[in-house]
Amino acid sequence: MGTETLAVGSGRMFRYAVGSLLLLAGITLLAAHGLEWLNLEPRLSRALQGGAICALGTALGAVPVLVIRRMPLALSDTLLGFGAGVMLAATAFSLIVPGIAAAESLGLTPWAASGLICFGIMLGAFGLYLVDRKVSGASPEMLVGSVEHPVIPPRIWLFVFAIIAHNIPEGMAVGVSAGGGMPDADSLAMGIALQDVPEGLVIALVLAGAGMSRVKAFLIGAASGLVEPVFALLCAWLVSLAQVLLPLGLALAAGAMLLVVTHEVIPESRRNGHDKLASLGLLIGFCLMMVMDTALG
Repeated sequence: MGTETLAVGSGRMFRYAVGSLLLLAGITLLAAHGLEWLNLEPRLSRALQGGAICALGTALGAVPVLVIRRMPLALSDTLLGFGAGVMLAATAFSLIVPGIAAAESLGLTPWAASGLICFGIMLGAFGLYLVDRKVSGASPEMLVGSVEHPVIPPRIWLFVFAIIAHNIPEGMAVGVSAGGGMPDADSLAMGIALQDVPEGLVIALVLAGAGMSRVKAFLIGAASGLVEPVFALLCAWLVSLAQVLLPLGLALAAGAMLLVVTHEVIPESRRNGHDKLASLGLLIGFCLMMVMDTALG
């Protein structure tokens, strides 16, 4: 990781990348027809569509690893900051504010509604913290070995599990928002998908830099987002059973996303000393998601 230049791969890898894009387009069309065939309830179908869009964003982000061997650290940190900004804005405008409104619509006073959302935020953050403790031993540095022992497979899978665990709150947010019939559910899904693009690229580049083949790094990076439609559908189904779960579900997703941003994404974006670029990326991501949520939602 010493050099900070983009190294473009061979023509064959470029063809792999183009082929992967065509494959993703084909899978998207098949998934769209599959959703029609399933004939789900409108809210469940909306949640599954939103989760699938998020997964597609992760997969699209992983495609450049087929032609790029290294990314400048400054660009990587800026993209991480951008993703943090998108997630912060999504948490505030698509989860917490609608959650308070949903709690008040159930007859709670403003104080009680705020208290319920605060309780949900803390509970969601604590739940993900417990999950994170189980996988906190995995890091990109642990994936890098020596020439004799290039990569230790169990640690790779531990790292992948950590990635999957951090994608769960995003799927929860989409599912709860769609399942509750929130008007901004589609803009939330688009914002999370936008944030997932640089996340998928960073994941794939980390795995490739650890010694994994670029094709395998792409496949794992793309597959890491598949947990999002699963949890989107699950949470939408739970919320559809009882509307009282809507504000609590929004708060749980908000707490989990806040923990991911503050505990993982923001510190990682500043680890290499590019604080100003990371902050600029965060501000751009926050403003973009705010516009998407308020003006387009």
